[in-house]
Amino acid sequence: MSPMSAPEELSGSPTLWSLVDRRAALSPDTPALVDADTGRTLTFGALRDGAERVAAGLYDRGVRPGTVVAWQLPTRIETVLFSVALARLGAVQSPVIPFYRDREVDFALRASGAEFFAVPGTWRGFDHTEMARRLGARGVLEAYADLPEGDPAVLPEPPADGTAVRWIYWTSGTTSDPKGVLHTDRSLLAGGSCLAHALRLEPTDVGSIAFPYAHIGGPDYLVMLLLYGFPAVLFEKFALPEALAAYRRHGVTVAGGSTAFYAMFLAEQRKAPGPKLIPSLRLLAGGGAPKPPEIYHAVVRELRCQLTHGYGMTEVPMITMNSPEDTAEHLATTEGRPPAGMSIRITDPDGKPVPAGVEGEVRLRGEAVCRGYLDPAQTAEAFDAEGYLVTGDLGRLTEQGHLVLTGRLKDVIIRKGENISAKEIEDLLHRLPGVADAAVIGLPDAERGERVCAVVEQPPGATPLTLPDITSHLREAGLSPHKLPEQLELVQSLPRNETLRKTLKYKLREQFT
Repeated sequence: MSPMSAPEELSGSPTLWSLVDRRAALSPDTPALVDADTGRTLTFGALRDGAERVAAGLYDRGVRPGTVVAWQLPTRIETVLFSVALARLGAVQSPVIPFYRDREVDFALRASGAEFFAVPGTWRGFDHTEMARRLGARGVLEAYADLPEGDPAVLPEPPADGTAVRWIYWTSGTTSDPKGVLHTDRSLLAGGSCLAHALRLEPTDVGSIAFPYAHIGGPDYLVMLLLYGFPAVLFEKFALPEALAAYRRHGVTVAGGSTAFYAMFLAEQRKAPGPKLIPSLRLLAGGGAPKPPEIYHAVVRELRCQLTHGYGMTEVPMITMNSPEDTAEHLATTEGRPPAGMSIRITDPDGKPVPAGVEGEVRLRGEAVCRGYLDPAQTAEAFDAEGYLVTGDLGRLTEQGHLVLTGRLKDVIIRKGENISAKEIEDLLHRLPGVADAAVIGLPDAERGERVCAVVEQPPGATPLTLPDITSHLREAGLSPHKLPEQLELVQSLPRNETLRKTLKYKLREQFT
């Protein structure tokens, strides 16, 4: 039941199915997936065998290698089985976040040319089947508790080429349509491999998936389970404190998702500071959103576990990841180092590389990088002449090779001609008592061009903060006077998306402009 080595897992042109088959041969009776509520368990052997039967059932319905199948399913054992079955067939699958509705779903179905669409029926009060029919979706299939099954003898040979595009993921649309991101089995395996090796996990660990499996983090996590042979607890519905009983009951050792998840665990721990919130928990890990240094220190101090954070996006599921072996300074202030197969270039506005320690735009090239977008024009715009993905993120590399993210080009506030990093101010605000979360945005201003607005979410019962409170704190922390917020807005909760609960700043700009 030992972990697969890096050369073994990515030699040749591996596919997700070859990894499933290999793990099933190594540890067929080891638990792979556990339902958080019922405790129902699927072993690695049963995952492989069940996926083959489901693949046969789909084959009987007309799904073939290369067929585009969209699915909008919640995080549960059947969803993983369904996705792995499509991987066995060599179909092209297009996962859609379960919370998306008509506009996003219609766009995904039409842009991908999906020939089949799997939905959960009525789920959490919403009729997905009716929506699918309303949108004119083809091949509508309800795939919640019951999946089609057949005789695996009808199946063609498993796909052998891991470099073919077999995944279409969708970026979160805000004011424009989402982009269809093209991935291969190999790019997803590269991302999951980076995550697995950075976290130094063991077969004795128990992981958890509390975010939508339709997010690109889903296969990332599955690859990690397949490489290291340990189980994950699946949360179809994640809410605290309700989910804590399942974390404790199943002995989860690794949890997380994103910064918002860390903050939620901290909030629960603070309700009862004495006993450890989850006794078995040894590691919080995640990415997808900025992590203020104070969050790291609070997790280690109060939750009494380690926190490792990384950097990823739909286009590149895992770019860098901190390791538990990194120093506290690196864990608190950086996003970790890239794996051997990832090249990070920091460039000036003209695209020329800058030295270590100098801030610039982050560009990426490597095996985990997507093949581009469904729209060739978007692909041409996103990659430079040397094949680097232009991310729009700002950062710098340390002398040791750790990446420090400092913001986004679109998240730079330009006040009287001076560039101001929203992230710098947000990190300092997180140190202030009475701040549960904070977002800093630029708002149009006739005199200044943009003015700095801090939007703060406070914990229940906290004394309302004032603008002088926060500016005094920021001055004491050493923030330059020209960066001080000129507007403060207090909100009950920041608007977040339904995947990794990232703050939606465009909604704040709409609200307060």
